[in-house]
Amino acid sequence: AQELVESGGGSVQAGGSLRLSCAASEASEYTEYTSSRNCMCWFRQVPGKEREGVACIWPGGSSTGYIDSVKGRFTVSHDNVENTVYLQMNSLKPEDTAMYYCAARGGSACSPVFSFRLFPYWGQGTQVTVSS
Repeated sequence: AQELVESGGGSVQAGGSLRLSCAASEASEYTEYTSSRNCMCWFRQVPGKEREGVACIWPGGSSTGYIDSVKGRFTVSHDNVENTVYLQMNSLKPEDTAMYYCAARGGSACSPVFSFRLFPYWGQGTQVTVSS
């Protein structure tokens, strides 16, 4: 079973907004995977390219990090009550079109430039399509 579940993807025109959500699978053993104690990141992937990190929120929400191409447009946050991680995406561009994945890893080390191989827990992905 997938540990994480993403939602919120869709098709929008350039300049539009979407908010992606990432929650733990309903299976009780996964509830800790979206805990604020973990490093939670969003990745994206287009066909033929390697999965790339987009944004991360550090354990405890002490800090966030973004790749340069989304700085000022995307915001990652964690809702401790809902135990859900969000990615608010504004001013979307066609080049943001991709499958977006939520990922989690334990420990304090966290960065959107980390390889996807360092993250053991993943969702199934949600498609974001931005048209010009």
